[in-house]
Amino acid sequence: MTNTFNGKYPTFTELLQRNGNLAGTSWGLFPDETRGTPSFISPHAVLQARDCIRAGTAFGLDYAADTFDPGMSLKRGAPRHTIYSSHPAHRDDYLDGYFLQGSTQIDGLRHRRADDVGFYNGTPDDRVEAGTPELGIQGWAEEPIVGRGVLVDLDGYRSAHGSSIDHAAGEPLTLDLIHSALSEQSVALRPGDILMLHTGWCEWFLALSSGHKQDLRESRRATGIAQSHEFVAWAWDNQIALVAADNFALECLPAVPDSPFKNTAPNDHGMMHQQLLAKLGMPLGELWKLGPLSRYMRSTGNWDALISIKPLNIVGATGSPANATALV
Repeated sequence: MTNTFNGKYPTFTELLQRNGNLAGTSWGLFPDETRGTPSFISPHAVLQARDCIRAGTAFGLDYAADTFDPGMSLKRGAPRHTIYSSHPAHRDDYLDGYFLQGSTQIDGLRHRRADDVGFYNGTPDDRVEAGTPELGIQGWAEEPIVGRGVLVDLDGYRSAHGSSIDHAAGEPLTLDLIHSALSEQSVALRPGDILMLHTGWCEWFLALSSGHKQDLRESRRATGIAQSHEFVAWAWDNQIALVAADNFALECLPAVPDSPFKNTAPNDHGMMHQQLLAKLGMPLGELWKLGPLSRYMRSTGNWDALISIKPLNIVGATGSPANATALV
């Protein structure tokens, strides 16, 4: 595939006008066909991100690997950590049952295939297996995702306006809410930004009793972005490099009843994951530790930071701990 737009990225409306399986995709538009939307981060954007470092303070954005035990996932459990020694002066260790997306994570481009057109860039299904490199997370490990991050404090905005987010009901969070919070924070997005949505869900969930966590997991309800064409178009048109949130699936669970992806993503019950990952090549972050960073940013009035994301260098992995750091 070749870029037919002469170096100018099309709008989302123009993406929809591409021919055949390319309709609504970014396939073939980036210089590195396997990198996806982190390609929006130019060297100039990285240099500009240095200006976000004002105090020289670092925030780790990852929860511990065993934090969500129990968590919302029906299959992912906490890893078992073993330390052993070969002689009195030696210690070594390993993990059993380590789900790479069991805690703070970044979803790679292998994580979802689109039901209607397949994996990103038309990668054949038989090339997506353990040990093959195509679309593997190692691409973002070897060339980490580094740039300006913008935190949108949805939790803080709603609380300030007297209507806290209803996590118990798994409230869908609309694009209008994101717009309103951005406007109140007086922050403008730039091409290549790493978008971080602070919903407060992780801290709310972790404060529940074990029994309440189990009940919530069985309910399959979780706060997140409401599925819509408008959100997908907005993320693309703003040239967002990565979108992350401090909730379970980034999107709300279950998908909203009027999700426009019910027919194109039947295996995902109308979720946007296929549209964002498999069609646009946009990595997703879930279960990020954004509470401390959001409180610090609210105290300073500055809502951007230099963000570094370096997944584990595992060839062919579908996702990874985010290993994300914010410098402010």
